[in-house]
Amino acid sequence: MPPDLLAVIVRALLFVTLFQAAGAAFFLALFAPRLDRSTERIRRLVRSAAAAGVVLILAHLALEPARLAGEFDGLWDRDLQRLAWDSGSGASQLLQAIGLIVILASPRIPGGAGRLWAGGAGLIAVGAFLLTGHTSAHALRGLLAPLLALHLLVVAFWFGSLGALVLVCRLEPPARAGAILHHFSRLAGWLVPLILLAGLSMGWILAGSTSVLQRPYGQLLLAKLAGFVLLMLLAAGNRWRLVPAFAAGASAAPLRRAMVAEYGLVVAILAITAVLTAYFSPR
Repeated sequence: MPPDLLAVIVRALLFVTLFQAAGAAFFLALFAPRLDRSTERIRRLVRSAAAAGVVLILAHLALEPARLAGEFDGLWDRDLQRLAWDSGSGASQLLQAIGLIVILASPRIPGGAGRLWAGGAGLIAVGAFLLTGHTSAHALRGLLAPLLALHLLVVAFWFGSLGALVLVCRLEPPARAGAILHHFSRLAGWLVPLILLAGLSMGWILAGSTSVLQRPYGQLLLAKLAGFVLLMLLAAGNRWRLVPAFAAGASAAPLRRAMVAEYGLVVAILAITAVLTAYFSPR
């Protein structure tokens, strides 16, 4: 396997673990007072994802010299190592690692303060993406940065909450789980459309015209858009059909399956994003 492909695979897995850790930390910060039996399992999910994210960050940084060299011998090139660590991408990943380490340490902080620390660290880990990528070098960075921050934070919250909600459905009493799902669905109904609004705005600013759709960058953007449309359809079905049915006493199995399908779609979109940001440019 060439180092470039291996680095992209590691990058995609990093996106999944980082967004899971940060998003589930956001979920706990908002919903912990409503939880009972699922609290510790969700905390375990946060810690596991954060630990995996730190390992993947170190692996990605280690692979970067080989990717730059085009062969694994580059792993031992000190000049390429220095270039990788000193780059905007290196600074971004180091800040992400700090955020994930704070998330790992937050359970040692008693009471609600630990949840707030974890949520704040999640903001740092996700916000670190603003230090690198196409938006960081664009002339309209002042406009693109808040759009990217909004886009990523809502994605993280939605994605990380899905894993937490599966545990809520499995472990909490039906009445409590139904109330949590109802509250989350109402909140997500306002937040999730912002993902599309911010994403389309960034795409238009970066691409400049529809001609980008004839190139790989634009085609991958269309693939992400198609995945998002499917996600919205699944989420709408959950909110208007499966969640009310579960709250009325129906089995949780169809709802859990739908949330797992949502989770898988987000993972696919994050994998597309890893390929998009590693190989292609809007220009």
